[in-house]
Amino acid sequence: MIKKNNLKIKEDYLKKIQIYKKYNEAYFNKSNPLVDDNVYDNLKKEILILEKKYPFLKDKESPSLNVGFKPSKNFKKVKHKVPMLSLNNAFNREDLVNFEKKILNFLNLERSDLLEYSAEPKIDGISASLFYKKGNFIQGLSRGDGVEGEDITENLSTITDIPKILKGKNIPEEIDIRGEVFIQNTDFKKLNEKFANPRNAASGSLRQKDPEKTKKIPLKFIAYTFGFSKNLNISNQSQFLKMLKNWGFKVNNYNRLIKGIDNLIKNHSALEAKRKEIDFDIDGIVYKINDFPVQQRLGFVANAPRWAIAHKFSANKSISEIINIEIQVGRTGALTPVAKIKPVNIGGVLVSNATLHNEDEIKRKDIRIGDVVIIERAGDVIPHVISVDLKKRKKSSKKFDFPKNCPSCGSSTIKEFNKITKKFDAVRRCTNDGYDCEKIAIEKLKHFVSKEALNIEGLGKKIVENFWNLKLIRYPQDIFNLDFDKIKNIEGWGKLSVANLKFSIEEKKNISLSKFIYSIGIRHIGQENAKLISKTLKTSQNFFNLGKNNNFDELLNIDGIGDTQINSIKDFFLNKKNLLVLEKLKENLSIQNEKENSKNGILKEKTFMFTGKLEGISRAEAKSLVEKNSGKIISNVSQKLDFLIIGEKPTVKKVNHAKNLRIKIISQSEFLKMLDIKDF
Repeated sequence: MIKKNNLKIKEDYLKKIQIYKKYNEAYFNKSNPLVDDNVYDNLKKEILILEKKYPFLKDKESPSLNVGFKPSKNFKKVKHKVPMLSLNNAFNREDLVNFEKKILNFLNLERSDLLEYSAEPKIDGISASLFYKKGNFIQGLSRGDGVEGEDITENLSTITDIPKILKGKNIPEEIDIRGEVFIQNTDFKKLNEKFANPRNAASGSLRQKDPEKTKKIPLKFIAYTFGFSKNLNISNQSQFLKMLKNWGFKVNNYNRLIKGIDNLIKNHSALEAKRKEIDFDIDGIVYKINDFPVQQRLGFVANAPRWAIAHKFSANKSISEIINIEIQVGRTGALTPVAKIKPVNIGGVLVSNATLHNEDEIKRKDIRIGDVVIIERAGDVIPHVISVDLKKRKKSSKKFDFPKNCPSCGSSTIKEFNKITKKFDAVRRCTNDGYDCEKIAIEKLKHFVSKEALNIEGLGKKIVENFWNLKLIRYPQDIFNLDFDKIKNIEGWGKLSVANLKFSIEEKKNISLSKFIYSIGIRHIGQENAKLISKTLKTSQNFFNLGKNNNFDELLNIDGIGDTQINSIKDFFLNKKNLLVLEKLKENLSIQNEKENSKNGILKEKTFMFTGKLEGISRAEAKSLVEKNSGKIISNVSQKLDFLIIGEKPTVKKVNHAKNLRIKIISQSEFLKMLDIKDF
């Protein structure tokens, strides 16, 4: 039952991810957002809430794993020396409390007054990275996908706020300054171009091939951080902001140094009230731990820092009428209800769809076709229904009956029982968990070719759907045996586009083991879990042998992989069509074995386990130190364990078991001595 329940959760999640990617492409790559920034930014909230609630949800285009969108082909692609990461979002006090609590737990601190934040208004513009060498501006990049950006040096050089030569003292030998390119609201009103808002105007101007045209646009730049640096001697963010100003950059006049959640909220409320008076768009405030050494200790989670968060401003709401309720089926069989509403303008964006989340949500709010409802653009990739105006409900109104059968394949639908919560899941799922359900199969194929999986250029979601309708593909292996002669005759395709697609497919036949595991779409196995599994199994043959030899116990010692993930992998290998797909993919792909960890670490080839409370350092940070130094964490005491590190009040059973196996037991201080760390 849990399996079916989680399938629905995964599909709800994937539907959000799919639309998020669509918004992402329009937002970053086409300078023509489908929705305004509030919707785009707030979409992260529900996705990240789902990922937090259900650890198995780590999928392809997730905002927790990706930044921006793939760089355009119009400009040269350049890899950032240090990735340009995104930020997690906070929408209320609870989010901020949780953010700070995680920091305190990671640092093993009890007093929040020890934390000082640099509170900086979040400008609604275009992120850029400026590389300086010996004080001279050398190159400017867009954010791109966070790893690789576009070389827009010539366009950035037209902005007067960007100094060509840094002035003042303490200029590092090399540094890439990061900030936001934007247009002031008063300047935007003077532009004749048909841009939806100042951000679009800034993005469109930077993406022009002719820098002379860019020069005519009154672009501004405010600096706020750095990525890579060489010989930069400062200890905190507030010092760095002052240094930026001395070098000739403009910084935000509303930057503040603040302690305490209450004071952060007061500052947030005050700035939100003053928002309309500011001559450029801001959509929240970024809070950064001020102290750089503490930032370094905290490090990063996926593609976001632990030490920073964006506190967003409030969302927009409007009223509309539900025309119809449609049920969408996702990759994991989850049935997601979507309200088709009379188009309504919310904050300058025309909205015609609103998510209803799940069957229980419809029942709880008693949402019906024909209802007048309040729509909010917050917390979801598409807006959601807040409440129904019962006074305006028609007498002929009938309760909405959620389908008991899959609208795609007709299979029965179920709600899984969660043994942990002792409740049935809110999500209803199709019981067909393979390629026999058309909608599920299509979504599986989309996942297979997605950016974080095979990443086949020219084979997007709409093309996958089109190829499916033309019966060109049914299973992942069909992608490697496409009838290109037939594709040439499809409207919109020609020799060049077909040749490009063929090249892209051939290029992606070499794939890492972790990407392969992720691409085949095993439920609960997102990118991070796929990496953990590949690091443990090391070879593709070991992965294929899981099912053949029933070797699933090999996964038990992977820290982060639990019964839920292991049972999901077992179920995957029990499906005969999945096994057929695996066999065919083995014939078409060259799956690379997992590379060994860096052999330079002090703890190379050693395994560790912790028990008991550590002093001055959290368990999470201690594990992070092991991994950074090429060691490995395992979750069970076995003969594979080299060191059991004990803190205060260790688990007696683990200690005794380690003694019986003659495993070396060391104290926290001995562990830190191994790393040449004196204290925290």
